[in-house]
Amino acid sequence: MADLSRQALNIEDLRHMAKRRLTKALFDFCDKGSEDQIAMRDNRAALDRIKLRPRVLRNTSERHARSSILGKQHDLPILIGPTGPAGFVWYRGETELARAAAKANIPFTLASTSNTAMEKVYANGGGTQWFQLYVWRDPEAAFVTIQRALDAGFEALVVTVDSPVYNNREIDVRNGLVFPPKVTLQTAVDSLKHPRWLLGTAARYYMAEGKLPAFSNIHVPEEAKADATGYVSAKSKSFLNRDDTMDYDYLRRIRDMWPHKLLVKGILHPDDAVMVADAGADGIFVSNHAGNTNDTAVTPWDALPAIVEAAGDKLTIIADSGVRRGSDVLKALALGADAVAIGRATLYGVGAAGEAGAARAIEILESEILRTMAVLGVTDIPSIGREQILLPSELPVSGTGIS
Repeated sequence: MADLSRQALNIEDLRHMAKRRLTKALFDFCDKGSEDQIAMRDNRAALDRIKLRPRVLRNTSERHARSSILGKQHDLPILIGPTGPAGFVWYRGETELARAAAKANIPFTLASTSNTAMEKVYANGGGTQWFQLYVWRDPEAAFVTIQRALDAGFEALVVTVDSPVYNNREIDVRNGLVFPPKVTLQTAVDSLKHPRWLLGTAARYYMAEGKLPAFSNIHVPEEAKADATGYVSAKSKSFLNRDDTMDYDYLRRIRDMWPHKLLVKGILHPDDAVMVADAGADGIFVSNHAGNTNDTAVTPWDALPAIVEAAGDKLTIIADSGVRRGSDVLKALALGADAVAIGRATLYGVGAAGEAGAARAIEILESEILRTMAVLGVTDIPSIGREQILLPSELPVSGTGIS
């Protein structure tokens, strides 16, 4: 950790470290979005446009960032969101992420496209763990996965609803990356150029299992197994295409089955937030999937105020997409979010150095949160409010000052 503290001063440093270690195809899968990357750029631009409004001469010597998330106390107002490739970027990377989250006392969300069995991650990772669910072509099969997550002990279920069709990630096509993963000549040559990943991750899987990891947390009915081997595209009939029939009645069925906290991920419209609450959800992720689904979608940061106004008293509101600094977290809280999910930040960390890298990402964000709280003049998270930020429309005209 001492070396990482010197090498990685911010999340961008961890990103560059991961880029050097990972294959091009794998790094781009973690780093890029869909189509023209417009939504990814907009996410950052929206956060950058929000300006903090510091207050001075306030005693901030005793400050902390402890937060309540879904009624449970955590040390920071952040959680690790679902990132499917964690187990590819590092050997058993999902467990590494869970351990880093547990030690930091923040929640960890296991992606349904992860490669380590959920029972092993839950048992070996510790801490507060949630499970994220995609619903594939057979919506009934998802209930088997839900029961399995319930039996394993996960405290919350996160249902992703913003991708009823497979993502149009052109960068992956160009890199020869397919879903489910397959070794091709292009990806094999790419791997040879990155021996640290090849020997440290891929070779370890082959030594332990004789193959690269498969999706261990997707229930495929016996009659659908032949369709689950085909590679996913917009026109394919692979079982692993997303389900485009899911509706609010289906969400209510999940609510009836799942006795713990239920969250819905991918909300950008206030009316949807209200309807999700009426269907029984406990919380939502205001998210554009980090730019991975709809390349011209509104950013969560632009959508958040209206959603908070419409449903903030009905739901726990978590926001994500594009967060790279502790100041970003505080901007989200000032906009009305209850907590912020980080995805790529800790994925870069685990891709760079496993659990230690993920822990370093959390440590960086924690130090930035506490430092920014000091310059804002606040000592605890509940004190963060709308008065701490100015939106672009509220910025003073040049030369007028701020009243």
